[in-house]
Amino acid sequence: MRYLTCLLATLTVLLSGCASTIRSEVTAFHQWPSASQSRAFMFSTTPEQTQSLEYQAYEGLVRAQLEKQGLRGDEGNAAATFKVEFSASVTGRDVRIIETVLVDSWYGTPWYGPGFYSPYWGYPGFAYPYHGLGWGGIPVAREQERRYTVFHRQLKLKITDTQSQQPVYEVTVRSDGKEGNLAKVMPYLVESAFKDFPGQSGVPRVVELKMKDK
Repeated sequence: MRYLTCLLATLTVLLSGCASTIRSEVTAFHQWPSASQSRAFMFSTTPEQTQSLEYQAYEGLVRAQLEKQGLRGDEGNAAATFKVEFSASVTGRDVRIIETVLVDSWYGTPWYGPGFYSPYWGYPGFAYPYHGLGWGGIPVAREQERRYTVFHRQLKLKITDTQSQQPVYEVTVRSDGKEGNLAKVMPYLVESAFKDFPGQSGVPRVVELKMKDK
């Protein structure tokens, strides 16, 4: 029982750790101009995005990250040097796993290794030493099915020079996990997109961010 308690405690820590981390693959391609810290940017939006409160919230996240890089938003768009476009999505896929597990042959419960209990078993006058395995029997291999949903979260962002109409920064952020609520993971996808900006062009990298407790 003590072994089982320790095992469950370890699993709880591992699962909670996985749930509190957003791990993303980030790939950026850029020809970022020098001395661009004082230049302004504007957002290029579709009519649907303009009417979406959700998009406006995400736009605020992107704006904050751009301003951290020393850029400034141009509300009039007249003097904007950069045009910013982005889109985000989340899709889910069902995963089915068949795995082989060891179960106790007597009770059908998970088998946790050799054990010893009930030093004597029998009626008065008859004593039979009994050394058991696990919870009462020998381990038996059985197939077990697990089903769960994995969500693929993606953010694509492009920054274009408004004069030349040439892209200067394109980044894709891909992340898989059990959280399917885009609003919860979007702050971390946006932060990952600008991590070590502009970074090495064309070199995929992994960014891990701890989720903050709300």
